[in-house]
Amino acid sequence: MINRIRASIGRRLAAYLSKSIPGYQRFDTVSAEGVASVMRPGDILLVEGDSRISVAIKYLTQSSWSHACLHVGVGGEGDEEAVLLEADLQSGVRLVPIRNYTHLNLRICRPVGLTADDTQRLIAFARSKLGHQYDLKNIIDLVRYLIQRPAVPNRYRRSMLTLGSGDPTRAICSTLIAQAFQRIHYPILPRFGHEGDDGEVPTFYKPHFTHYTPRDFDVSPYFCIIKPSIERGFDYRTLDLTAPRSESDFDR
Repeated sequence: MINRIRASIGRRLAAYLSKSIPGYQRFDTVSAEGVASVMRPGDILLVEGDSRISVAIKYLTQSSWSHACLHVGVGGEGDEEAVLLEADLQSGVRLVPIRNYTHLNLRICRPVGLTADDTQRLIAFARSKLGHQYDLKNIIDLVRYLIQRPAVPNRYRRSMLTLGSGDPTRAICSTLIAQAFQRIHYPILPRFGHEGDDGEVPTFYKPHFTHYTPRDFDVSPYFCIIKPSIERGFDYRTLDLTAPRSESDFDR
C-alpha cells in the first residue's frame, strides 16, 4: 500500500515537473536537423530544457544544460534521423528522435579518440537499460528547491542531485550516460591526486557515476564541443552582416 502511494505521488510530481514554463527563448541558429547532420554514434547531446525540473537542475548545477542524451545510431532502413537514448522523467529510459528537441538550445559533446569497438560497447550497455524507470527518489528535494530557491552554497548544490535510490533499474539522464562511459573506462571528470614520496606520479580517482550532471560533459577536458556551422565549413567573409541603422539597434 505504501509503495503504491509513493508511486502515485511520484507520478504526479513527475507530471508537474515535466510541464514547460512559458517564456523560453531559443538562441541557437542551427536547426535540430543541422545538429543531427554532424552527430556520430557515441556523441552526447546536451539540452537546455524549458520544464520546471530543468529550472531546478540548471539552478543546482549552475549550468545552461539540464538534460543529456546519447546518440546511439540512426533510424531504420531509409531513415537517417539521429536516434537518442535518454532517461525521461515520466517515460523512463527510451529512444527518441532528435526532432523532439527542435525548439531547445543544444550542444554536442564528442568523446575524443573513441574506438569503434568501445563505441559499440558503450551503445550496447546504454541500450540494455531501455525500459528502466527514472529515479524519482530525489524529486521531492527538487520540488522544494524549485519552489523556495534557497541560497545554497555552490559546494553543496551537486550533492542535492546525487541522492538517488541506488536501485539498478532506475536512472537519471546524466548518471546513465556516465555509467556507460565508465564501463569502457573512458574518463569524464576524474579527480587528480598523487602517489609516491616524490609526488610526481598522477593518479586518477574515478567518481561514482551518480555524481555526474549534464554540465560535466560540457566542461570535461576529454570531450570536444562540436559546432555544426564550423563542421560544415565556416568563412566569416561570406556572411552578409547588415550594419545597425542607429545606436539603439545594438540593444535589439
